[in-house]
Order: sequence, then structure tokens, then C-alpha cells
Amino acid sequence: MISITRSGSQPSDKGSADYFTGAVRIDSPFRRSDPARVGGGIVTFEPGARTAWHTHPLGQTLIVTAGAGLIQQWGGPIQEMKQGDVVWISPGVKHWHGGTETTGMSHIAIAETLEGKAVHWMEKVSDEQYRR
Repeated sequence: MISITRSGSQPSDKGSADYFTGAVRIDSPFRRSDPARVGGGIVTFEPGARTAWHTHPLGQTLIVTAGAGLIQQWGGPIQEMKQGDVVWISPGVKHWHGGTETTGMSHIAIAETLEGKAVHWMEKVSDEQYRR
């Protein structure tokens, strides 16, 4: 079977205030049914917007499609991501990602589920942590 989800056929969603700070839009979210485990979507962060700290049980791939953004692993330095970059976050690594203070960023986010869960959300990234 081949299934095509047509561009524009799904409404955009706002990123939940429980898991995101600032204006975040999620487009074309997908999750495949068993036995597949993959899911994801296109996520757009306005300047200053970001995820909360989180982990993925089987890791996550980010493909930056527009703009420039930031990513940080717990205890590590903040790193910049730019259009065309492909970022791999290993399983269980606590991290956050989002736009820079002055530039928005869009990425395709891809993660697999383990026992029905693709992400474990934690505390929000404080303004102090974000601006380091």
C-alpha cells in the first residue's frame, strides 16, 4: 500500500504551551500504524520560541529546512543549526531546540516510538538557560 497525504490537507496546529515557549506551529504531523514506529512533522519556531527539555527513547533526527536555530544537550554548550543541517539526538539525551533570539527556524522532526511513546517532556527551558 502507498499512502499520500496531500500538502495542505491537514490544518496547522499550535505547539502546546505545556511543551513549548513562544510561537510554534506544527504542520503535516504523521504517525504510522504498527508495525511501523516512525512519526514526526514540520515544526516552525518564531524567534525566541523553543521546546521544553525532553528526551526520545529511540532518538530523534532533525532536518533544518529554513532559518537558523539553537539546540542544547543538558550540561553542554548551545549550538547553532542552519538550513540544510541534519541533526541526530541519541536515545535518552535530554535536550531542547528552537529559534534564535532574532531568527525563526523550521525543521522536520522524526522520531520512533517505543512502547507507544516517542517523547518524554520535562521542565521548560528558562530564559536564563536560553540566553547563555
